[in-house]
Amino acid sequence: MKQSLLILLMLIQGATYSFAQLTISPAKGYDHDIGNMISMLEDLRARIIRSTEGLNQAQTDFLLDEKANRIGAMIMHLAATEVYYQAYTFERRSFNEEEKAKWETALYLGEDARNEFVGKPISYYLDAWTEVRVKTKELLKTKDDDWFSSNIEGEKVSNHWAWFHVMEHQANHMGQINMLRSRLPE
Repeated sequence: MKQSLLILLMLIQGATYSFAQLTISPAKGYDHDIGNMISMLEDLRARIIRSTEGLNQAQTDFLLDEKANRIGAMIMHLAATEVYYQAYTFERRSFNEEEKAKWETALYLGEDARNEFVGKPISYYLDAWTEVRVKTKELLKTKDDDWFSSNIEGEKVSNHWAWFHVMEHQANHMGQINMLRSRLPE
């Protein structure tokens, strides 16, 4: 509703505004279903970036209460989750020791993440997520829709469901990030 009103006001005023894509269509270079998943993942990522990229240090480090997570930590959590699903779907494994050292705090959030993910600009977190997304797209480009619809070896979970879960997970945290933005001190 709010977006519709904004579009209507801009049409009346003759202004232009760039929203995230308003359709889902397969990204070029991918099989149909994988391309649609890339399209949806990239749409969510664009909306999260748009809502966070201008944050200053105090806003990036804002902590709503002692049990909350900072916006930067949540973006690292999105990246860590994506790295986990890269390993799980492409290599049928959990984090190795190197990945645990780099990503486990972000994956589980909580007190350790509140202590670790502070004092870094929002670009630090967005850049880390960008690197992860580039790898996700490269890996998915090597697969086809038959692989996407098949179950992960030895599991009841399909690759499609796994990446759908990554997408819904990002949508969930987008809501949390936007709620935190609405609570930032003036």
